[in-house]
Amino acid sequence: MPEIPIIDLGSPVSDAVDWLTENLGTAFDAVTDVMLFLLNAVLYVLTAPHAYVVTLVFVALACLVRRWGLAVFALFAFVLIQAMDLWIEAMQTLAVVVVAAVIAVIIGVPLGIWASGRRQVSGVVRPLLDLMQTLPVFVYLIPAVFFFGVGVVPGVVATTVFAIPPAVRLTELGIRSVDAEVVEAAHAFGARPRQILREVQMPLAMPSIMAGINQTIMLALSMVVIAGMVGADGLGSVVVRGISTLDVGAGFEGGLGVVLLAIYLDRLSNALGAPRRRRTRRPTAAAPAAAEPAVESKPAGEAALAAS
Repeated sequence: MPEIPIIDLGSPVSDAVDWLTENLGTAFDAVTDVMLFLLNAVLYVLTAPHAYVVTLVFVALACLVRRWGLAVFALFAFVLIQAMDLWIEAMQTLAVVVVAAVIAVIIGVPLGIWASGRRQVSGVVRPLLDLMQTLPVFVYLIPAVFFFGVGVVPGVVATTVFAIPPAVRLTELGIRSVDAEVVEAAHAFGARPRQILREVQMPLAMPSIMAGINQTIMLALSMVVIAGMVGADGLGSVVVRGISTLDVGAGFEGGLGVVLLAIYLDRLSNALGAPRRRRTRRPTAAAPAAAEPAVESKPAGEAALAAS
């Protein structure tokens, strides 16, 4: 039997990473500075006020979306995080999730809109998304550490890359799922393509887009423990420290903090994407009586002919 020749795919990839590190070091340093600025800004907003104030803000957000159970849960969860003395670590994790999720949505949603309008773009993007979703998450960290060094920045970059696919997929799916007759009706009324996208397709696809944003946030949060392995501060580093020192208690508290954050962010983003119910007024007794003359009334043209 002829032997299958061995193909070394790892060496070209390693050479490419070395070339990028040597020739694009200035660009990577600029990305590092921008990431650190964003992270520090979000972390300052979350940690500058007293923890009780921030907790009340989280509870108020739950009340704004009219989820009273979520408001009670938010109060319990964030008070428990403070009681476990993990408030700073939880806010560091939340800052990483916010920055990574916002960048992923800024990249993913426009890319999904572009792919929904062009089959060629969708054909190119889909294999890349499959690669990004199925590639083991640890593989992201290797080039990220080479490009950005050890710390929180490679964790944010790897988290962003891992969180982009659901934003692209569900945006494209939502726009493609809009009823074709509705789009044809908009064309028939003379609407332009951008107007149809902005006023017809995007509102109808909004539940799917918000589901994609929800999944983006969840995937970003799932990466925090792995990001802790490359030096990113937060609850992930607490879990990693618990694993490395075989401290079951520390690992459990760090993991519980991640779970509480995940439940809160999941329920809050789901509530933001859910359609609002409108209250319907009950018909009054006088309403049918007032409506009867309107049914029997003639159109204005017929009335004019009858008068003549």
